[in-house]
Amino acid sequence: MTLYQATPEGVIPLSKSEEDKIIAERQARQELAPTIKAAYMRGQRNDLLAASDWTQMPDSPLADEVKTSWVTYRTALRNLPNHSNWPNLEDSDWPTKP
Repeated sequence: MTLYQATPEGVIPLSKSEEDKIIAERQARQELAPTIKAAYMRGQRNDLLAASDWTQMPDSPLADEVKTSWVTYRTALRNLPNHSNWPNLEDSDWPTKP
């Protein structure tokens, strides 16, 4: 496959070494993409955990049964990296906040 580059003088074919470099860079990005997505999803999950930390404090105004539902929610958040769709989660894969 010949790759081309647009220049002010027109479109020119790339040399074999230039092609190889571009192909290697594309492959590296594709291999890195799941890692980047997983880090992003983990950040989203961590934000939700941090936003619900108050529910587990000893002076939380929540009743015990409500506090327990928050424990279940937070456990489900922590378990997301074990989900079969990780890191390509659908909205329905995320636990529902109590």
